[in-house]
Amino acid sequence: MSEASVKLLSRGVETLTDQELLELLLDDGDSERLAGALLSSFEGRLAALGYADIARLRMAAGIGLKRAARIQAAARELGPDPIGSSNDVVRIFRPLLTEMKHEECWCLYLNTGNRIVERQRVSQGGVQATVVDHRLVIKRALELLATQIILVHNHPSGAALPSEQDKILTKKIAEAAALFDIRLLDHLIIARGGEYSFRQNGLLQ
Repeated sequence: MSEASVKLLSRGVETLTDQELLELLLDDGDSERLAGALLSSFEGRLAALGYADIARLRMAAGIGLKRAARIQAAARELGPDPIGSSNDVVRIFRPLLTEMKHEECWCLYLNTGNRIVERQRVSQGGVQATVVDHRLVIKRALELLATQIILVHNHPSGAALPSEQDKILTKKIAEAAALFDIRLLDHLIIARGGEYSFRQNGLLQ
């Protein structure tokens, strides 16, 4: 029996470190090394594994598809860290969006404790633009009973400055969300050259 298993049985799951939790999930003779490799690739945070790309998970530790999917699902179920700042959102999405050759827009749906209820791609477009239906974004928030949302999209051009279309979309979603007491916390643009936060730049109140 591994040290992590003994600790789990004697002291409870809440005493386990992220490394030990991962070792139990991996459950083989090389669990310690694999767990360390995974955590080192994701800034030492188990929560980040729950929203990582499956291919990147597999590459980080040389594991199979089924095991990577199990780790991702378990990391989400264990409860991601609350979103405390735009940096937390960038940390989740930069690995996914930075190298894309087309635009994608995603929405994070949060509860009142700033924990992620769901992460959903809301549109996929071309090199320069993507069309987002603000009604569908709000509809999903209502279905999930989310009280806060964050929009995230990428700019394949490499420049993170918002376009006029980005500003119009942000205004539409913020106004539609407010009708249902849902708050648009931020709209983030991620690009190779950096990131842009609508809130930090005074475009969201």
